[in-house]
Amino acid sequence: MNSSPRLHQAVTFSQAVENSPSLARLAGLVQESSDRLKAVESLIPEALRPAIQAGPIEDGAWCLLVSSNAAAAKVRQLLPLIQSRLTDKGWKVTSIRLKILISRKS
Repeated sequence: MNSSPRLHQAVTFSQAVENSPSLARLAGLVQESSDRLKAVESLIPEALRPAIQAGPIEDGAWCLLVSSNAAAAKVRQLLPLIQSRLTDKGWKVTSIRLKILISRKS
């Protein structure tokens, strides 16, 4: 058994991604989700854009994070247009889910 203390070195995010296939895949999905939101941003009314964030991608389903029920109701009306735009851009999207972010008040 080695009794010498183990030294830890800090690594940058990009170094960690290069050394871990699963982390690289996760980083790629985060980038793709962000790219999808940018691709459909022009379909979303400008006042509504701050209420929407790119969410996770799982098995062809993309999730949009929405700040309120009211914003989600408006986004729901846009989902056919959003899905069509994504398909036109080459992304295979089987569905788009909306998740309402609940703000925690302390």
